[in-house]
Amino acid sequence: MIADQYEVFLFDLDGVIYLGERALPGSRACIGRLRELGKKVYFLTNDPRPTRQELSDRLTAMGIPAAREEIVAAGWATAGYLAENGISRAFVIGTEGLFSELRSQGIAINAGGDCQAVVIGYDEGATFGQLQQAVSYIDRGARFIATNADPSFPGPDGRRAATGAVVAAVRAASGKSPIVIGKPGPQLFRAAMRGVAPGTPTVMIGDTPETDILGAHRQGMDAILVAKGRRPFPLKRDYRRPDAVIPDLAALFAPRRSVRRWRQPAFPWPDSIRAGVAAVLLNGQNEVLLVKRNDNGLWSLPSGHVEIGETVAEAIRRELREETGLTVDVQRLIGVYSDPVSQVFAYPSGDVAHFITLCFLCRAAGGELRADRKEIGQAAFFALDRLPAGIMNMHPRWLADALAGQAAAYIR
Repeated sequence: MIADQYEVFLFDLDGVIYLGERALPGSRACIGRLRELGKKVYFLTNDPRPTRQELSDRLTAMGIPAAREEIVAAGWATAGYLAENGISRAFVIGTEGLFSELRSQGIAINAGGDCQAVVIGYDEGATFGQLQQAVSYIDRGARFIATNADPSFPGPDGRRAATGAVVAAVRAASGKSPIVIGKPGPQLFRAAMRGVAPGTPTVMIGDTPETDILGAHRQGMDAILVAKGRRPFPLKRDYRRPDAVIPDLAALFAPRRSVRRWRQPAFPWPDSIRAGVAAVLLNGQNEVLLVKRNDNGLWSLPSGHVEIGETVAEAIRRELREETGLTVDVQRLIGVYSDPVSQVFAYPSGDVAHFITLCFLCRAAGGELRADRKEIGQAAFFALDRLPAGIMNMHPRWLADALAGQAAAYIR
């Protein structure tokens, strides 16, 4: 049975253990039996409103005794993150529960003057003026931190805006991306695992693929989805695909049920998919142009992204002109590359993007070779048999494909 496979069980709360103020069928018996088996149990929630003690009291009142130390809540984890990073003054949009957790860590809230961080939590009474103040602080250098990024939650009369909706407004206005504490970010999971020995078999059990399953898999944990037959992500490499789907918590103890173990793919899970372009640019001596990127120190073929309203040919001409000062003739398409192992990139901002890159064979038509210095440290032509060390791993393949002599393609 599944319960025998793990020593540590992480449970989402709303939708798995309870719904509103009512314990879900089987949750009391499940937690009780796991404790009898000597398993460690932790409860993880993205809800930034209650304190850990309030959640402990709520569970106990439902007949599921839970110590405060077993509760890993977004508000508490946010307070811990701020304290660990030396932040003692914050502008906060949230409820009294979040304020209480922050004050318990010695963090001054909304005290006026400058602050070190803007913290966005859930507050039904948030005003436009508060959003403007948050943006102003971020513009002046305050860190942007979100307790969680859930955009909505179900209400009695339909979906209701949640923390993520407020976070999205501040992000759009400030142009900055927040550090997200709640699932699927890493902080909540790390907080839960602080007292657990490395390598201890652990599983996350939740009802939302985009937070519970994705977040656990990002941390290398197995993850189980509580649902009635939903399998929306068939690709094995999809981080949101659960390792098992169970109809209820009683299934953890069913004979012959087991979990397929999660195998971490060789790429981080991206936040978005983007269109990219790259060029194999040859000169009259049949030398290839390479540029040395400042962000990673590696040599690469000139590459970039497609802007809204551009054709791919226009995009490659623009990227070459901006990065190297050269104008080019785009001759033919070499290939379309999307392998996530080589085409997923993490940026210093924390954003992770999966590029679908169209690589073209080009010829120099004019201009004077230079490096733009902001993104490109060096730019030079190299003989094909004397390429420099330290080239981005996928680019030799693209160069080889260009030299293989494919038929011309119509480019527009």
